[in-house]
Formats: sequence, C-alpha cells, structure tokens
Amino acid sequence: MSLADASDLNTSSHTADHGTEITGAGWIYAGIALVAALWATSVVMFGIPGLYIPAVAAVPVIFLTLVLISRG
Repeated sequence: MSLADASDLNTSSHTADHGTEITGAGWIYAGIALVAALWATSVVMFGIPGLYIPAVAAVPVIFLTLVLISRG
C-alpha cells in the first residue's frame, strides 16, 4: 500500500466504540467546566464587573437552594 492508495479511505469497517460513554459525573464536570469557561469569558470581556456580577447574581439561587435543602 502506498500513501495514494484509495483503499485506506474506507472507514466503514472501523468501529468508533472505544468504551467511552459519558456518565452522570462526566456531565456534571462538563457543566462545571462550561460555567467556569463562561465566567472567564465574562471577566475577559467586561473586566472586574464580569468577575463579581455573576457571583452576586448567584446569591439568591444559592440561598433558595440552602432553604430548600434545610426544609427537607
């Protein structure tokens, strides 16, 4: 076989399954990475306000989550 042989281009016989299935924890880590990337983008675009405004906006969400957890 040479580099110009067209028979190597047939990928239908190859399998792409390598046992890499995304688990529940993988989705959580991907979500955390996405939030961190968006927050970093906010800091790059808007400077210091981009750092603290998303944190201030998250306070009611965190507070409500803590209240719901404490109520059982």
